[in-house]
Amino acid sequence: MLGSGFIEFELEYSKTTNLSVGDVVHSDEIFAGGHVWKIYCYPYGTKKTSTGRYVSLYLRLVSKAKFVKAIFEASLLRRGGPGRAKRCTKVYPPNGISSRSRGWHEFVSRSDLESGSVRKGCVTFLCGITVLCDSSIAVPSSDIESHLGGLLDRSEGTDVSFCVKGKTFHAHRAILAARSPVFKAELFGPMAEATMACATLHEIEPLVFKTLLRFVYTDSLPVDRELGDSVTDMGKHLLAAADRYALDRLKLACAQKLWEGVSVDTVADALACAEIYNCQELKSRCIDFVMAKDNFKKTVLTESFISLLHKFPSIRAELRAKVGS
Repeated sequence: MLGSGFIEFELEYSKTTNLSVGDVVHSDEIFAGGHVWKIYCYPYGTKKTSTGRYVSLYLRLVSKAKFVKAIFEASLLRRGGPGRAKRCTKVYPPNGISSRSRGWHEFVSRSDLESGSVRKGCVTFLCGITVLCDSSIAVPSSDIESHLGGLLDRSEGTDVSFCVKGKTFHAHRAILAARSPVFKAELFGPMAEATMACATLHEIEPLVFKTLLRFVYTDSLPVDRELGDSVTDMGKHLLAAADRYALDRLKLACAQKLWEGVSVDTVADALACAEIYNCQELKSRCIDFVMAKDNFKKTVLTESFISLLHKFPSIRAELRAKVGS
């Protein structure tokens, strides 16, 4: 951090009635971090971005500099005190853009501003500038995901294959073993797969295994549209596969997918998956969902939930314990 500057920028709001879209009012010079700044306010917004209903607020770098990184914070002073601050971290000037201003095109609507921020004909913006030190050498983000993903796509150096319902997938023993203790035991242990060039898998679908392999190599899931027609169904199958191969991170990622789709009608299925594949994180959230006041009566009367309680007495006992507590 190189330095900070703070200012109460007061706008004579009563005098802005004669202004138009694109007209600007600015602060005096502000000195922070060895640079000179100004606050620029457009009471009716800028010409490019506003319809006249919003106030635009920007921080402008006045002094010359090739690269400055700063945090700009701003809030309105209301009758009860400062409002919620907005904050942005920006580079001045940004690459390929000549503008030296950064801020908000729609900082606050004029109607909202007039409802509680005009005092004695004026509006006060509380603004802070923090200039950050950035003398380090820029290091690009990791691209190992694309490299290993490409290795899987090209099948270079593969030394094991999997046959899944007529489809063959090529992979690398060392990578699989490094990511999964189950793969390690199967591919380098005394099991039959350790000496087989091609292992046949029966209890998994090709798309599920393909997605699992992709996760093993890249540590990420594809976007929802690539997971097939039913993201929820794929989440269930992947959760089962992740449990089978002890891929704990994939297991939690699938649990999150199922949790995102939980409703009164689907919570029973999610709970069943959590119980079968020992996913305590998903189970606890589903139980909390069921126990919520607005959900309990709606959920426990559904056929799927009644069936769940018959199939899993342990869940029934856990719910009873929560009801009695």
